[in-house]
Amino acid sequence: MKSILDFTRAKREEKPIVLIAAYDALMARLLAASEVDAILVGDSAAMVVHGFPSTVHATVEMMCLHTAAVRRGAPKMVVIADMPFLSVRHGRDEAVRVAGALMQAGATAVKIEGVTGHEDIIIHLIGSGIPVMGHLGLTPQSVNQLGGHRLQGRTPEAAERLKSEALALEKLGAFSVVLECVPEALAADITRSLAISTIGIGAGVKTDGQVLVLTDLLGLDAAFHPKFVRRYLAGHEAMLGAVNAFAGDVRAGKFPGGEEVLA
Repeated sequence: MKSILDFTRAKREEKPIVLIAAYDALMARLLAASEVDAILVGDSAAMVVHGFPSTVHATVEMMCLHTAAVRRGAPKMVVIADMPFLSVRHGRDEAVRVAGALMQAGATAVKIEGVTGHEDIIIHLIGSGIPVMGHLGLTPQSVNQLGGHRLQGRTPEAAERLKSEALALEKLGAFSVVLECVPEALAADITRSLAISTIGIGAGVKTDGQVLVLTDLLGLDAAFHPKFVRRYLAGHEAMLGAVNAFAGDVRAGKFPGGEEVLA
C-alpha cells in the first residue's frame, strides 16, 4: 500500500488487507521486505517491549519513540500509530497535539479506540489532515471497564451498538476500523454494512483484512498464545536454542573460532 486510500480500494476490489503490529526499526525493515500492506505501531508496545501488564501504560513519548523507529526501518510503508490511553479524553487541543506528535514522528495515520465521546475530536483531526482509523469491540484501553479480555457484541443489544458505532466512524470520516474479539457473524455484518474497510483480530475470516502482532505470529512469547493467534514460527524455541548453543560454544572454548578472530 502507498496511502490510506488503498484501504478502501482494496475493499472495493476484494483484496484482503494484511497488517502487522511492530515496534522497532529492525522488525520494520523485515516487514518492508515482506508482502504485508501496512504496519501498526500498537500501544501493545507497552506490554510486548516494556513489560507492563496492559496498554494503559503507553505514553505519548513511548508511542512517538516506537513510531519514529518503525518509520526509519520502513520509510515507504503506511504506518498507523495508536493514540495512547486518555489522549483523546483531555480535549481537542490535547488530542491534536498528540496526533500531531505521532505524525511528526512518522505516522501516516492514527488509530483511536472507541467512538462515543470522540466524535468532535475525530472530525477535527481528519479536518486537520490527520487520517483516523477506528477500533471497536475489545478495546484494550478500556479492558478494566469491559471486565477483562472478553468477546464483545454477544447480545443483540451489544451487537447493534457495535454496528451503530462502526457506521458512525464511517460517517465521521474514518478510513478503516479494527474489529477486535467480536463474533464472526457480527464482524461479517458490519463489514457488509460499511464502505470503509474492516480489519479483524479475533473476529473471524469475513472482515476485509487481518492484523496480528509480529512477535505473536513468530511465537516469541512462550507464555502468550490466545486462541485467535496462529503461530507461523516456533520463535521462542529457535531463539532459545541459538542462545544456548552460543553459551555452550563459549564454555567449551569453541567461540570465537579461527575465522572469527580479527588479525
